[in-house]
Amino acid sequence: MIRNTAASWGSLARAFHWVLGAAIIGMIAYGWWMNHFPARPDRFFYRSIHADIGYLVLLLTVLRLLWRGINPTPKLPSDLSAWQRVAARVSHGALYAVTILVAVLGWAHSGARTPDYSSFFGLFHVPQITSPDKVAAGAYEDRHIFFAYVLLALIVLHLAAAAFHHFVRRDRVAARMVGAGQADRAS
Repeated sequence: MIRNTAASWGSLARAFHWVLGAAIIGMIAYGWWMNHFPARPDRFFYRSIHADIGYLVLLLTVLRLLWRGINPTPKLPSDLSAWQRVAARVSHGALYAVTILVAVLGWAHSGARTPDYSSFFGLFHVPQITSPDKVAAGAYEDRHIFFAYVLLALIVLHLAAAAFHHFVRRDRVAARMVGAGQADRAS
């Protein structure tokens, strides 16, 4: 089922989740690697790939939020405490907000440096949201990196919460992001 139900995430929401999860974790690892290898002539190439995938992450995150806005979200277990419900809402909101912030800061860094990373895999140029400015480029890059680490911490928290639901509470909160729930299969 493509749409979400009260019991489970739909196939499109699950696809967004796993594609974005893999892309974001890969981007954090790639960004760390890219910033820790010695300066070399092809460094611009590696940074361009990072920027291109970052543009995709931003686009997919916005599309995911739009899809989430027109679909019901599966209900949390009724026995979940109030603080856990608030924690779930806040942590998911933070994941979306920080993902967008990291991507926008990367985009701002792209436009502020010379040459910029506006060529999208050589297919077309992405309009830049900033003008060339070496000082600003450094500031955007520093904040981009800082918030990438914040995003990594939120991902670890998200994974810990999924493990808690699966192994401690033994409810279907984590499992329903992997596949359709029993109620969905029966309908």
